[in-house]
Amino acid sequence: MSETPADQTPEALPDRLSTDPKSPFYNEKLLERGVGVLFKGVEKTNVHEYCVSEGWVRLVAGNALDRKGNPITIKLSGKVEVFLKQQG
Repeated sequence: MSETPADQTPEALPDRLSTDPKSPFYNEKLLERGVGVLFKGVEKTNVHEYCVSEGWVRLVAGNALDRKGNPITIKLSGKVEVFLKQQG
């Protein structure tokens, strides 16, 4: 079981979240609040999508885009922890 900081409640954090508005895992209100992702104990700022239960993140690979204009991502496996950056 992952530990949560004292000022955070885990009820609002989904198991899977995406920054792509076309994805069924997109949640605009939650993203506006600010979600932080720790991958293998290091905070990542270029996360495109994550899944805590399956233990993976998709990271944006630079400024490269595919032919449909979507960012190119890299899927990495490991321990994933999420937290809210700001309350409200």
